[in-house]
Amino acid sequence: MKKQETYSISQLSSELDISTRTIRYYEERGLLHPTRSPGGTRRYTKADRARLKLILRGKRFGFSLDEIKEMLDLFYEDRLGVKQLERTIEYGVEKIKQVEKQIEELTVLRDELLSFKEAFEARLWELKRSNTENEGN
Repeated sequence: MKKQETYSISQLSSELDISTRTIRYYEERGLLHPTRSPGGTRRYTKADRARLKLILRGKRFGFSLDEIKEMLDLFYEDRLGVKQLERTIEYGVEKIKQVEKQIEELTVLRDELLSFKEAFEARLWELKRSNTENEGN
């Protein structure tokens, strides 16, 4: 059985669980370059499908579409992939720094929330104790 050579936009949309509008947007931004059938229907190759998967992975990791486009386009400048890997590592290092900063900020927020919660619980306990004592008098 021969593997499918091209995919329709709806097939990719369904397979990758994204909207057809998103795929068209990536095309508008120059990230995808589907061919067209004689009737004008977009046809995506296996390479387009793989590229779309990389775009989605990049988005999941928090990279901008411009960053993703640059990383993907570098492959065509240097087929060995050295430039692409160098740039991807640079972007990755920056993304790791951003994530570490967010973790620090979230840790501070969590600690503040825990402190407030403990103070509120102590105040609630004190109010209940005081109310119980007043009812007993």
